[in-house]
Amino acid sequence: MAGSRSGSPGPSAALPPPDTAFLRSPLGGLMGAQAVLGLLVWALIADTTYYLHAAYAWVLFVSIFFWILTVLFFVTYLLQLQLKFYMIPWPLVLMIFNATATVLYVTAFVTCAAAVQPTSWRQWDYNRRAAAAFFACLVMITYGVSTFFSFRAWKGLGSNAATSQVTDRA
Repeated sequence: MAGSRSGSPGPSAALPPPDTAFLRSPLGGLMGAQAVLGLLVWALIADTTYYLHAAYAWVLFVSIFFWILTVLFFVTYLLQLQLKFYMIPWPLVLMIFNATATVLYVTAFVTCAAAVQPTSWRQWDYNRRAAAAFFACLVMITYGVSTFFSFRAWKGLGSNAATSQVTDRA
């Protein structure tokens, strides 16, 4: 029986426990808010006659694309998978992701808000589109704040270019 295999995976295949400190961190809380608010944006738009208005295709693309990526990043950080892929510069990747999401959500918010027509022949479409524009604005703000925190994490907390270049000479 020395050559038999057991059905349990080895220690290298085991996932680390969830990182509860990440959930309490600003980035963890913001990612959770982005996932919830982003889901609201694309669910509200998808529940209207969006296919009659080409502008909403862009809003749906941005909201669904960044919702999926946000959930993937959230799970990656929650399960500490970034520690297994240590060769990837995660703070830089997260900062670029958040900055890109902010810029594209600005365009999605403006597009969604400009396409809302108060004289819509379907009142419930107007309400959902207006709500989607509001939530797109909130998601845009949360991605902007995440970009700020990601930039600070990438550069190092509490330091700036001026203090890191100064040396003590007496």
